[in-house]
Order: sequence, then C-alpha cells, then structure tokens
Amino acid sequence: MAIPTKTEKGPASTLTVEDLTRAIKNSIDRSGMKEEEARAMATHVLNFFGYSERIIDNVLEPEDRDAFYMLEDSGILTTEREETTLYDGREWRIHYWMFRKERIAELSEAQKAKEELARGATVYDEVPEDTWVASTREKKPESPP
Repeated sequence: MAIPTKTEKGPASTLTVEDLTRAIKNSIDRSGMKEEEARAMATHVLNFFGYSERIIDNVLEPEDRDAFYMLEDSGILTTEREETTLYDGREWRIHYWMFRKERIAELSEAQKAKEELARGATVYDEVPEDTWVASTREKKPESPP
C-alpha cells in the first residue's frame, strides 16, 4: 500500500508501508520494537489517510488519537489548524494530521543502515565473484568479523 505524497523539495513521492514501518521502528522504541508491531501501526495509520495528504482529527477515536500524538512526538506526524467564521459569527477550528515525509525518509534510511550493518554487509558483497577472478586472479577478501 502506498500513498502519493508531495514534498516541498520536489515532485510527488510515495510513502510505503515498509518506509513507515522502518521509521516507526527507528523512532518510537530505541530498544527494539517488534517488526510486526511497527508494521501493524504503520498499516493502521496509513488506512486513515488513504490517498489524502491530510486527515481531519474528528475521524479519530481517542485510542487512535493517542497513537497519532505518539507519532507526532517522534516527528512522523504533524498537525495543522484551520480557522473559519461561521454564518452566525462564531469562530470554528478544524484540526488536521499530516505526514512529515522528510522526517520519515530520514528515519527510514537510518533504519535501513542499521539493518544492513546487522547483516554484516560489506562493499565487497556487491562486487560479482567473476570480477575478482578476472581483475586480480585472487579470491574475494573475507569480511571482517
């Protein structure tokens, strides 16, 4: 599931469940939130937005709003307020929730880097085996422990 989103820096980008899962995992619980929990939260939040850039706060139940506030504290969501004057002269405030796509991208990339480091990936792993044989007639160097 992906939501087309626009950033101030450029054209529309896509916010995926995977990106939001990584961002949530990297921001909420530094000691290690389970992948399933982060994915469930990401899916739940994305379901509110659908294909919209923002959602109105009134659609949220109290427990959902608590989760949104938690994501706001971690920098993943932000709020916006719109004020309008009603016909009888009263002021009416409408509150909206929006993704902070730049922050999500930062957190997602940081989590990707952590995952790659945990796998023990090295730059040598990306070089094809036949390149080592053809250019140096040696074997690929062993990864450091």
